[in-house]
Amino acid sequence: MASLRDIRKRIRSVKNTRQITKAMKMVSAAKLRKAQDAILAARPYAQTLEQIISELAVRSADQELAHPLLASRPIRRVELLLLTSDRGLAGGFNSNVIRRASRYLYENSNLQVRVSTVGRKGNDFFRNRGQSIRKDFAGLYATLNYRSAANVAEELAAAFLNDEVDAVYVVYNEFVSAITQNVVVSQLLPLQPAAVKAATPTAETVAAAPALVDFKYEPSRQAVLDRLVPQAVNIKLYRALLESVASEQGARMSAMENATNNATDMISSYTLLYNRTRQAVITKELMEIVSGAEALK
Repeated sequence: MASLRDIRKRIRSVKNTRQITKAMKMVSAAKLRKAQDAILAARPYAQTLEQIISELAVRSADQELAHPLLASRPIRRVELLLLTSDRGLAGGFNSNVIRRASRYLYENSNLQVRVSTVGRKGNDFFRNRGQSIRKDFAGLYATLNYRSAANVAEELAAAFLNDEVDAVYVVYNEFVSAITQNVVVSQLLPLQPAAVKAATPTAETVAAAPALVDFKYEPSRQAVLDRLVPQAVNIKLYRALLESVASEQGARMSAMENATNNATDMISSYTLLYNRTRQAVITKELMEIVSGAEALK
């Protein structure tokens, strides 16, 4: 049986841990609010931009609209961009993404897949297991903004345009709520808006969509598409990064809340054990005193 001093040390240690986890929960809650506001502000813009590109393709009766980042080709070489965090203590946030990326590599072993990472956890995991990492975008979260995300997207787009890869996929946690995050594998390149995924638009499909009112474009429809498509790729990656940041803070807040509750339960258990042990010690001492008094008679 542990001594009273040992139990007191354990209680004190767990209380210190609870203070740390409680403080980390509060910090994550504050960061989550900011990250959540950022992703909620980015989603409508990204969705509207994708819708504009889709409608441009649908309105093209002559089918002459084209852009290199929209061109699909047989997939033989793939780049997989993995979005994890730089720190742990976030529950299953990192492990879920890493597990999904590992499954993708296993299921597509017939393809030439090269891996890039954003976040130290994913980079460390694959490097320790001998997986070749093309590039680690270290420190991106520290200076995360649209420009830094666009730099990464432009590098990936250059690889696609130079025929180094046939497709680019991003694996990340999509933010749903503070306690729910969904791991998704999203195709970044070639860009696939909703209308582009469908069959090639024809005169019949265009005529069947009376809600679509065509416009005059300045300088031209193709010039508008050339400007919007790279921007759509940039904003899509930027949105994925924002989703990952918000998911990380939500997962860490939930993990720290669970840790704080577990510490509270552990303190209660140790306090009960301490009281029982103390009572047993007092009872033993009383019995020794009584036994000694009886022996003196």
